[in-house]
Amino acid sequence: MKTWTFTAMVLYTTFLCQLTAAEPKAHPDVVIFLADDLSARDLPLYGGTNIQTPAISQLASEGMTFTHAFVASPSCAPSRAALLTGLMPARNGAEENHSFPHEDILRLPRILQKHGYHTAAFGKVAHQKSAISYGFETISPGKDIPQVRKNVRKFLEGRNDRRPLALFVGVSDPHVPWPSESTVDPKNMLLPTKLLDTPQTRIQRSRYLQEVQNLDSYLGELLNLATRYLSEDRIILFSSDHGAQFPFGKWTLYDEGTRVPLVVKWKGRIKPGTRSDAMVSWIDVLPTLIDIVGGEVPENIDGRSFADVLRGNRTSHRERIFTTHSGDRKMNVYPIRSVRTDQYKLIWNPHPDFAFTTHIDLLLRETSGDYFKEWLTLAKTNSDAARIVNAHHGRPEFELFDLDQDPQEQTNLASKTSHTAIKNRLLQDLHEWLKTQNDKITVFHEPLMLDEPKSWVPRK
Repeated sequence: MKTWTFTAMVLYTTFLCQLTAAEPKAHPDVVIFLADDLSARDLPLYGGTNIQTPAISQLASEGMTFTHAFVASPSCAPSRAALLTGLMPARNGAEENHSFPHEDILRLPRILQKHGYHTAAFGKVAHQKSAISYGFETISPGKDIPQVRKNVRKFLEGRNDRRPLALFVGVSDPHVPWPSESTVDPKNMLLPTKLLDTPQTRIQRSRYLQEVQNLDSYLGELLNLATRYLSEDRIILFSSDHGAQFPFGKWTLYDEGTRVPLVVKWKGRIKPGTRSDAMVSWIDVLPTLIDIVGGEVPENIDGRSFADVLRGNRTSHRERIFTTHSGDRKMNVYPIRSVRTDQYKLIWNPHPDFAFTTHIDLLLRETSGDYFKEWLTLAKTNSDAARIVNAHHGRPEFELFDLDQDPQEQTNLASKTSHTAIKNRLLQDLHEWLKTQNDKITVFHEPLMLDEPKSWVPRK
C-alpha cells in the first residue's frame, strides 16, 4: 500500500509539472537594460555621428524610440529611486545623490512580485547595494560588464522558475573611470557645442565613447540571451539614468543632463521602427509596467502610464516635464529645479551665489576630468574659454530657453521682455508643482561660494 501511494504521488506530481510547463505565461517577460551616465545625443539613434551602436539601433528598428524621454534627477541615486518608486525625489526621500527612498515607499519589484513575477537585479540597477531594500528576489551587485555578463548568463542558463521574469540589468558604462585606451579617434569627432575644444577633452571624450560602444556590444549579447532563454512574449526596455559626466551634462538640468535614450520593444504589440515625440519621464516606467501586466496603478504616485503610446493609441503623454537636482554631497552643493514644455524650458537656480562644482573640476582625475586643467589655463588668456568656465561655475537665478530655436540651450531669454509672459507662466507652474511635492529646496551641505574662488579651485 505504501509502495502504491508513493508511485501514485510521483505520477501525479509529474502530471502537474507537465501541465504547468504547458501553460502559457500570463504576463510577458520583462528585460530592463540601464546604462550609466549616457547622454542621448551621443547615439546615432539621436543624431550622434562619432560612433556606431548596432545593437541599440537594431533594438530601435524592432521597437519604439522616444525622442523626449527625461529622468527625474540627473544623478545616480535619485534617478534610479524615481524609476523604482514612481515618485519624484522630494516625495520618495532620495533627493541628493547617495541617498535612498523612505522605508515605507512602495517599490516596483515588490509590485511585480504580487503579479506573479520573479524579479532579478544584476549590476547597477539601484544605487550601490540598495537593490535588497527595493525587494528584488535575485541580486548580483557586480556592475562591470565582464561581471554582469558572466552572472546573467549563468543565471539564465540555470533558471527553472516558471514565473514570468522581470530582469533588470545595469552596467557601469559609460560612468567614470574611463579606460586608458580607446578605438575612437579623438581627432575626428564632434564635441558638444558647450564644451571647450582641447586635446585632452577630445581624448577623454574618446574614452567615454569607447565605453558606450562596450555597453552596446553587451546589449547585443543580452538580447541574444533573451531570445534563447525567455518567452517569445517579452518586453525589452533600454535607457540611461542621466547624461554624461561632462560640464553642462550630469548634475545639471540642461537636456544634456536630463534627456536620455529610451527604446522599448514588444513584439506584436509595438509597431517596429516607430519614433514617438511624446514627453515621458522615468517616473512613468513603474505605472506603465503595472498597466501592461494588468495591475492597478497606485493613485498617489507622480508617474503616469504611457502604455497607450506604446500600443499606438496615443501620440502624446505629458505637457510638462519637471526635473530636480539637490546635489552630490560636498562635491556639488547646488539645488536646481526646472519645468519643460515641448518648446520652452525654465531652469530655476535658487542660490546663484553658490559656486557650481563637481567631481570633474574638483578632482581632475586622469581617468575622467583632467582636461579641466586645460580649460582653466586657457581661461586666463582666452575670452571664449573664460566664458565657458564661468558659465560652468556660475549660473543666473533664471534660465529660459526656446528649444525649437536653441536646442543646445545657449541663449538665455529669461531677461528678455519679449519672453516675460512665458517666463512668468512657467515659473508659476513650477512653484505650484513644488508645493504639491512639499519640496523644501533643501541645501544638504555647506556650499562653496561663487565670490570666494579659493574655495572651489581644484584640489591637489
